Amino acid sequence: MKASKPDAPKPTVAELEILRVMWRQGPCTVREVHEALGEGGGYTTALKLLQVMHGKGLVERDDTARAHVYRPSVSKERTQKRFLHDIVNRVFDGSSSQLVLHALGTQRATREELREIRDLLNKLDQEVP
Repeated sequence: MKASKPDAPKPTVAELEILRVMWRQGPCTVREVHEALGEGGGYTTALKLLQVMHGKGLVERDDTARAHVYRPSVSKERTQKRFLHDIVNRVFDGSSSQLVLHALGTQRATREELREIRDLLNKLDQEVP
C-alpha cells in the first residue's frame, strides 16, 4: 500500500466508515462499499463519497474494469496515529499519559489488552536511559 499523501486531509466520519470497510475487506467496488455499509445511505451516496475521497487523496481508483475498484491510499495505522496525535494535543494538552489514564479509567480493558499494555510499558521502561 502506498504511503498517504502528506497533505491528505483527515477523513470525515463518513469517510472513515468507508476506509474501515476497505481496511477490513481490501479493495472494493462502489457496490461492495454500499453493501458493507448497509443502511448508511444509497449507492449514489457511496459513489459520491468515494469520488470525493479520491479527489482528496484518501483512496486510489482502478478504472481499468467497468466497475471501478477503490483501495485506501492511507493506512489504518497512520490514520489512527493522526487522529490520536490531534486528540492528545487538543483534548489532553499534549499529555499522552492523561489520554491513557482516562481511556483505561472509562473503558474496561480485557485481560489480553491489559497484558499487551503491560508488555508495552515494560518495553518502554527498558528503553528509558
